[in-house]
Amino acid sequence: MQTQLVGVGLAIVGFLGTILICGLPMWKVTAFVGANIITSQVFWEGLWMNCVIQSTGHSQCKAYDSILALPQDLQASRALICVSIGVSVVAIGLTVVGARCTNFYRDDRLTKANVGLSGGVVFIIAGLLCIIPVSWSAHSIITGFYNPLPTSERRGELGASIYVGWASGALLVIGGGILCSTYRC
Repeated sequence: MQTQLVGVGLAIVGFLGTILICGLPMWKVTAFVGANIITSQVFWEGLWMNCVIQSTGHSQCKAYDSILALPQDLQASRALICVSIGVSVVAIGLTVVGARCTNFYRDDRLTKANVGLSGGVVFIIAGLLCIIPVSWSAHSIITGFYNPLPTSERRGELGASIYVGWASGALLVIGGGILCSTYRC
């Protein structure tokens, strides 16, 4: 039962990280420094909004105007992160029903084990649904940074949400794997 609780704990931390990266606008970070330090600005781009932080400490965020005007990779990342959060909620429900420390299906051990096992598998799927858009966005940012052709787009770097997303996806997969390993049918 302790191993199950460790798996659930890791998966829930991954779930909370996925919620965090969904809301934070720190997927792509771009710095602009003018002739002097007084005119420096930092641009943060996320799934739902852009933010500008000036050297004076003033920050301003703006939600994207239109979904259709967004790049396709950002639209897909939005969808996959939201689906990952929804799938994680389903996995939490399955895991609660299938955990040994709960009274659901107490008399039917096989059904309880199968429900718990499916909760672990669904956590693994949620982790993959988190890792895919984060890695895709990281690839887009890195290839844009090293693009030798001049573009009107600012060259950005990986933001904190990318790293948190990789960690969250890994925690979901590891937690789901631990849960799967605790059920013997």
